[in-house]
This record gives sequence, structure tokens and C-alpha cells, in this order.
Amino acid sequence: MSGDHQTLALLLFSAFVAVTLGMTTWVSRHRHGSAEEFYTGGRLFSPMENGFAIAGDYMSAASFLGISGLIALFGYDGMLYSVGFLVAWLVVLLLVAELVRNCGRFTLADVVAARMRERPVRIAAGTSSVAVSVFYLVAQMVGAGSLVALLLGGTSEAARSWTVIGVGALMVVYVTLGGMRATTWIQIVKAVLLMAGTVALTVLVLLRFHGDLGALLTTAAERSGHGKEFLSPGLAYGGGWTARFDFISLGLALVLGTAGLPHILSRFYTVPTARAARRSVVWSIGLIGGFYLMTIVLGFGAAAVVGTDEVRASSAAGNTAVPLLALDLGGGAGSTGGTVLFAVVAAVAFATILAVVAGITLASSAAVAHDLYASLKRPRTRPRAKPRAKQHAKPRGEVAVARLAAAGIGAVAIVLGLLARDLNVAFLVGLAFAVAASANLPVLLYSLFWRNFTTRGAVWSVYGGLVPAVLLVVFSPVVSGSPEAIFPSLDFQVFPLQNPGLVSIPLGFLAGWIGTVLSGERADEAKHAECEVRSLTGAGAV
Repeated sequence: MSGDHQTLALLLFSAFVAVTLGMTTWVSRHRHGSAEEFYTGGRLFSPMENGFAIAGDYMSAASFLGISGLIALFGYDGMLYSVGFLVAWLVVLLLVAELVRNCGRFTLADVVAARMRERPVRIAAGTSSVAVSVFYLVAQMVGAGSLVALLLGGTSEAARSWTVIGVGALMVVYVTLGGMRATTWIQIVKAVLLMAGTVALTVLVLLRFHGDLGALLTTAAERSGHGKEFLSPGLAYGGGWTARFDFISLGLALVLGTAGLPHILSRFYTVPTARAARRSVVWSIGLIGGFYLMTIVLGFGAAAVVGTDEVRASSAAGNTAVPLLALDLGGGAGSTGGTVLFAVVAAVAFATILAVVAGITLASSAAVAHDLYASLKRPRTRPRAKPRAKQHAKPRGEVAVARLAAAGIGAVAIVLGLLARDLNVAFLVGLAFAVAASANLPVLLYSLFWRNFTTRGAVWSVYGGLVPAVLLVVFSPVVSGSPEAIFPSLDFQVFPLQNPGLVSIPLGFLAGWIGTVLSGERADEAKHAECEVRSLTGAGAV
């Protein structure tokens, strides 16, 4: 890329970082230091604000860069991600949003612990939340590295590495200084920028083909090198039984995983009531639905305008399809319009990454502090009385631990992001969704809807989904045994599928059922009745 691209894009990057750091600093001066302020922003956001923030949290680098890239490479099969991410919100709206807001306080574990023994449940749920968050963070890091590699001509591995480190450092700053309030406003600004950029690119693609979608698809098929197969199922998932099962596994993970994502669940606690949480989801569905429809146009547009071979040459995983499309739509390399449009799209994508990693880091640090740390520090027998000073010290101690946890989680995500830098970001997010659907969703649904569910069932459900999901990923073609693996020179592959959801999701539900059946304890009917009334009516909700 030319020096003009680099200079303009870096200026826009710097402007966004400066604005968001300014917002974070301003918020940090006005915060109260309480756990509620840090985790939920004081529950003061309106449904519209929270809806925009949820959309900003959900429309990640995987959506903007990865999905469009997969469609540009594989056509019809790449659209599975767009459809899966969108359909998943129906599960969230119908089964999760309002009930979680009524039953919980800060994290997923609050919902489960309301009717179980707190210590084992919080440790299990906190562990799974951190694991899911780390998987999701790795995808964002990879997206950041791909963007800067394209910006600098793809020649500097050192630049990609330093970019990943820089993104990790920024997300720690956002979370430790501003908490949920600053993170929410960063996500709102990012959602507005991303929607504006996506609308502009979609309009330009449609204008290029005079509004004729048929001409767009025909040209995309011709320039893909696959002909009509590009517009039919099977190009990516039609090679044999393994590919077909991978297709089913990925579909299950995408549709069921959203309802188990810690950073999405935590957003329902930032509004004052359950009704506001439900209205937030309605706002987010409108924004997210429009966005994913546009990613389909951008993906086929990249194939038609740029060409599949050119996209693959720039990034084997397709992560740079949208920036390349913007460059061509603006007038091509060397033109002023191409330079400006490319820089704007690259800056918006970078803003997307920064906002999403801030939200995920906040959710995972909350799980560490509010669930893991608080459970390990909490005495097994409740004391009869606590001095008033200590009652106030505990939440402040949790917030301090959350800030330290943000730094630790950021460091882990940086290391894994450097290892996985050649994988598609949408594919990596698919793995995070599989782990969330395997470990978090079963225990959440059982806790909300199964009267006889017990503490042992909850713990078994979490670990029974989490451990198989992670192990199957480790022993899959994603990590070793294939040229595209993280360690291509090694081969300890045992599991043939790239996404573990088809096996690990049923195992999570099965483990919860077996643990409950084999448990010697009886479910507390009074607590279940209290939770049921609370979840359905909001009576007693925080």
C-alpha cells in the first residue's frame, strides 16, 4: 500500500484512539469506585443506548472482516456465519434476555448461584466465562494484525506483532480506567461508525452494478474461478462426511453460542429493568440484522470487484477482503478516493476491534473478580455480623482484582493472538461460540427452567461442556495436522472436525442431567420458586 494509505489510516486510527481515551479519562474522574459502577455503569443506560452498545459488542472483527472474507472465498457456504449470527438473537430474545436481567446482578454465575451452593457454581461458571472470553479475544487480535499487515504492505511480521500487543495494552487501559460506562460509550460510537461505513460500502457496491443483484452474483461467480458452484452449497463444506458434519457443528455453535457469551449477557445488567433489557435486544436485532445483510453484499462484492484470487493473495484467510474492496470502489490504488475510502474502512475496522476487546475483557475480568476471587475469599460458613467498613471494602477489593485480571487476560490473549495470526477471524469466533454453547448455555437453561436441577448438575454441566470443547479444539486440525493449523509442522490431531460443537454441546447438556440424577441432594424448591417468580415478573430484581 502507498504511503498516503498508511499516513491517512494511521491518522484516523490515532484520532479514534485519542477520542476514546479522552472519554475513558473523563469517565474515570466521575466514577464512584463501586462494583455496580464498574461492572454495570450504574444501570443507567436507556434501551436505545444499550441496544447500540450490544450491537457494537456483537459486530466484531469476525463480522466485518471475517464473514465478508469467507463469502469472497467460498460464496454460498460463507453466508452460514451471517445467518447463524443473526438467527442466534432469536434465542437470546425469547429465552435469555429478560430472565437473566431479573435473576442476575453482574455475571452469568449470579443466575445459577441464586438457587445453588455458591462456591462451586461460581468457580465453575467463572472458569468457563474466562475460557470463552480468551477464545473470542484471540479472534480480535488476529483481525488487528491482518489490518496492519495490509496497511504496511504485508511485509512486516514485527508490525503485526506490535499491533497485537498495542491492542492488548489499549483494551487494558479502557477497562481499568473506565469500567462499563466508558466501554459502553466506546461501543456506541463504534456501532455508529461501523453502520455508517458498511452502508456506504454497500451503496457503492450496488451502484457499481446499477442495483442489479443478479449481475453482482454472476460477476462474483465468474471472478471466483468456481463458476456456478460459487453460488451453490458445498464449496467449503461439501468435500465429504467430515466437511458436512463440520457444517452442522458450526451451525449449532453459531445459533446457540450467543446466549452463552459472557460479554453479551453482562450487557443486560446495564439497564434499570427487565423490560428495558428486552427492548435493548429489539434495538440490537434491528441494527445487527441490517448489518449482516450488508455483509453478504460486501462479500460477494469483494469477489466480483476485487476477485477471489486477489483476496486470497492478500490474506489466505480472506481477512482483508473489505479493505481491498474499499480501495477498488474508491478509484483503485494510487487514487485519492481509493486512499480515503481504504483509510476510513481500515480505521472503522480497527475501532471495531478496540471496542469489542474492551467489552470482552471487562466481562472476563468481572468473572475473575466477582466469581473466582470472591468465591475463594468467601468463608465457607457465613459470619454472623460484619463491620460496616468491611462490607464496603469487599466490592472495592473486587474492583481492584478485576483491574488486575484485565491485565492478565490481556497478556494471555496477546500470546495466543500471535500464535493464531494466520487463521480466519470468523472461524476463530466460531470456536468461541462452540465453547460458550457447550459450557454456559446448558447450565443457564437448566437453572432457569428445570425445577430439579442441583449444584452437582450445574458443576458437571459446565465442566462437562467446557473440558471436551477445549480438548477437541486442541486435538483438531485447527491446532496441528494440516497446512493451515497453528502448528503446521506438528501432528497430534485426533478429532477430525474443526468445530467441536456437534459433540461438546450435547455433552454439556448430558453432563448436567447425569450430575443432577446422580446427586444425593434435593433441589431447593423454595429457592426455585423464588427464582421463577423473580425471573418472570422482576419482583426482587436488583
